[in-house]
Amino acid sequence: MPLPTETTPSEEYRQRQQARETSVAQLDQTHRTLGNLRLLLVIIALLIAWFSFYRHNLSAWWLLLPCGAFIAIATYHAAILRKKSLAERAVDFYRKGLARIEDRWIGNGQQAPRSDAAASLYASDLDLFGAGSLFELLSQARTCMGEDTLAHWLLSPAPVSEITERHAAVTELRNRLDLREDMAILGENGEKLKTGVHPKALLHWAEQPTQLKQQSLRWTALLLAILAIVGAIFWGETGIKTPFFLVLVVEAFIAFSLKDQVNKVFAGTDRALADLELLSSLLARLEDEQFTSPRLVLLKQQLSSHAIPGSKAIARLKTIVQYIDSRDNLFIRVFDKPLMYSEQVAFAAEAWRRAHGQAVTAWLSTVGEIEALLSIAAYSYEHPADPFPEFIEGAPTFHAEDLGHPLIPIAKCVRNAISISGKTRALLISGSNMSGKSTLMRTVGISTVLAMAGAPVRAQRMQLTPLHVAASIHVNDSLQEGSSRFYAEITRLRHICDLAEQRPPVLFLLDELLQGTNSKDRLIGADAVVNELIDSGAIGIISTHDLALTDMQHSGEGRLHNMHLQDEIEDGKMKFDFKLRDGVVTKSNGVELMRLIGLKV
Repeated sequence: MPLPTETTPSEEYRQRQQARETSVAQLDQTHRTLGNLRLLLVIIALLIAWFSFYRHNLSAWWLLLPCGAFIAIATYHAAILRKKSLAERAVDFYRKGLARIEDRWIGNGQQAPRSDAAASLYASDLDLFGAGSLFELLSQARTCMGEDTLAHWLLSPAPVSEITERHAAVTELRNRLDLREDMAILGENGEKLKTGVHPKALLHWAEQPTQLKQQSLRWTALLLAILAIVGAIFWGETGIKTPFFLVLVVEAFIAFSLKDQVNKVFAGTDRALADLELLSSLLARLEDEQFTSPRLVLLKQQLSSHAIPGSKAIARLKTIVQYIDSRDNLFIRVFDKPLMYSEQVAFAAEAWRRAHGQAVTAWLSTVGEIEALLSIAAYSYEHPADPFPEFIEGAPTFHAEDLGHPLIPIAKCVRNAISISGKTRALLISGSNMSGKSTLMRTVGISTVLAMAGAPVRAQRMQLTPLHVAASIHVNDSLQEGSSRFYAEITRLRHICDLAEQRPPVLFLLDELLQGTNSKDRLIGADAVVNELIDSGAIGIISTHDLALTDMQHSGEGRLHNMHLQDEIEDGKMKFDFKLRDGVVTKSNGVELMRLIGLKV
């Protein structure tokens, strides 16, 4: 009897999607049945009312039966609709997962550009953000905190110790599909959760100075409320109203002096709860999960405040806000001043903020980090052949076997072996346009970014020392700044050389280096730039279709290694195999390509 084979990610997703679709169908049938039943109860109630008030054949008390049943069914109906909504979101969750596995993911994720990527020396060159980007492929965050955290990881290389912790956390989260599903569907819909939580405003509220600084007035207000009740009873018993009105005058004076502070407390607390309530379901789900990896254990601890789970602390704040909202009740308005109701509720809101305000920062950062880890865990689960890179010590090194670009569909992805180690400090890759030089450099760059973020890479094996990517691949002129492409490129090169003086060492990726100037200046400049970078401890790749650059001789013996990508013309068509080979390219097909498209050369 053959042993059962392990379920593949696509099979698991498809089974779960079908199960959720079945739930949606069943819940939809229940929804229609309950809707019809509620209509039937309305009809029955109308008939009872007719027999009771018009025919006088039945007691009006019989109306309680259909009315009570209607309320009970309406409550149950609302729960069914919530379950149906969650099941529909789960179907969409697995549908998008299958799209990622099958390389149909473009257009399903976050495509908006990020302002924090503008200063990066590699984000635009490596397609980290925007349509069809690495961020769109990776991110499953529902909150702006999760998106910001993941973006920060892609833009800032982490220390190896932190990367190791992320590896352990991702490994633990990788197969927890129930957790990933719940985090993707619980609470409000994704767009409202993303736009409804305002981290900066929430943190400003949580960390702002106390509005009601006279804490003694809290107990004074309580004492005055008790005295007002006693005065009212004394007035009712004796007819003497002076004590009551004296207390009322003191209360009015205190209420007037605290009016502005109280209004600020109420306005800020209302807005804060609206944000926190959107997060409470996510917090509650994480609080129920048990973790073993050190980073996840620490993150879970940060979800509590003074040993109170964050979701329960938010529930307490919700109760306070309900008291705030109840001030619109006519009964509360009548007794507001004698009982100093508003002031006491305001002091309670301030007490909550003093007790838990500092924890709000931890809640937001924790949700963001866990969402980022879950995004990487989902990628790891959906690409089981992609391993974590190995970090080694010593001189700057990049070594990869069967390295492929994660944004290219697997069926079209051509893999190569890349090694920059030992005496070799840089590769100079020659080849014609369209031969794949830029794609190869982006593959190395984006793989390094993934490695330094703590994510798996598309390779059979990858070893590297900590590296900071710096690229000059997509450098354009600027009409607004009045700068040419050449000036923009040399400015970028200056920034890369400056970065190379820092740590971790730089992995530079220079595509068609200094192509905006004449061949003589290009050779002199390229030789100087490469030497400066290598002398600073950087390693990297330079690409060119100008074979003159392959004769650079001043980089030191063995420091610059020539490799190439070649092309062939078959049956009047240019063909590329995108495989990296040793040595300088021996073919030049530029003239032939011009002839192929009809130029008379």
